[in-house]
Amino acid sequence: MMFTCTASDCTNPRHGRHPALASRKRAPTAAKPPRAAASPKVVRGKNGRSLRVDIHCHYLNPEVQLKTAHLDPAQYDPSRAYASALTREVNVRQMKDRGPKLTTIEVRLKDMDRMGIDIQAVSPAPNQCAYWAEPDFGLAISRMVNDRLAEIVATWPERFVALGTVPLQDAEMAVAELERCVKKLGLRGVEINPNVNGMDLSDPRLKLDRFFAKVQELGVVIFMHPLGFTQGERLMDHYFNNVIGNPLETTVAVSHLIFDGVMERHPKLKVVLPHAGGYLAHYWARMDHAHRARPDCHTVIKKAPTSYLRRFYFDTITFDRDMLRHLIDKWGEDHVLLGTDYPYDMGEEDPVGLIESVPRLGRAEKDRIMGGNAARLLGIKR
Repeated sequence: MMFTCTASDCTNPRHGRHPALASRKRAPTAAKPPRAAASPKVVRGKNGRSLRVDIHCHYLNPEVQLKTAHLDPAQYDPSRAYASALTREVNVRQMKDRGPKLTTIEVRLKDMDRMGIDIQAVSPAPNQCAYWAEPDFGLAISRMVNDRLAEIVATWPERFVALGTVPLQDAEMAVAELERCVKKLGLRGVEINPNVNGMDLSDPRLKLDRFFAKVQELGVVIFMHPLGFTQGERLMDHYFNNVIGNPLETTVAVSHLIFDGVMERHPKLKVVLPHAGGYLAHYWARMDHAHRARPDCHTVIKKAPTSYLRRFYFDTITFDRDMLRHLIDKWGEDHVLLGTDYPYDMGEEDPVGLIESVPRLGRAEKDRIMGGNAARLLGIKR
């Protein structure tokens, strides 16, 4: 079901520049010399340490919630559709408890200070990517979300940069809003969901190659965040459609981006994956074997699938230091970024402590993971 509406167009103050291009080299070892000239290591005043940037954190826009409440947008959300009664009850309690963290910047700033985070690259609550809406209304919602994010950044420029949202259900509108986000509002990229109303991002019906081409042209970041698995009938109990479904949704989406040639056609695309990259980042060899063994696994791409996976970026939300060490060893410390999933209960409460606990990780590597890599990708200069 589709809905139409109109929304006022406001202009907020904005600041910031576009991201510098990220280096694409990769070696699967953790021991690499510091790149002092290339990695922006920003010292923060009297504490004398490098910048700490959270790449994975969310803001819920209350005005958008009010504007869309009568349409019940949650009915299109797999994380609610495939949830038990108990899970829904727990989620309602969580929203009451964590609502101020999602919507009130002053509360957020106190939590950032407690967690040792200097800057959040704040992105929309994933359910406010309104792909369910008729395109014109979806664009209006996107503009409301993006204008408020730009306002937050303008009000607290030392603490926030922002990633916006675009209506991927209409590629032309998505490109236009992406340009407005970057060129007019100063946002550093966009958050997208891994599918559009059940269609994969590489589905020809969506015609999203023009969107990916524009992201690459602008040199900005895509942060791809799931909303549970879209066929979650078997994942309803025990919060499985988040615990299992979120990493699975990311895995499926990334596989399509690779095998359907999106990453090959756009070699400079910068895509950040949450939850440590889903399952693919930790079980990559099977797709390489399939690519070698079967003709139906290399109908589009000619190189090994991992040669494309190597270009993605991964957050640190592993909940385990050995798993994080493994992620760094395989994909390199320059492709791993501090993330918290703030303020949800499936997030990492002590991201700095987790990184500090990783064995055989030097100070320069830790500094890049904690903030230098994100600063480079997002064009943060202080």
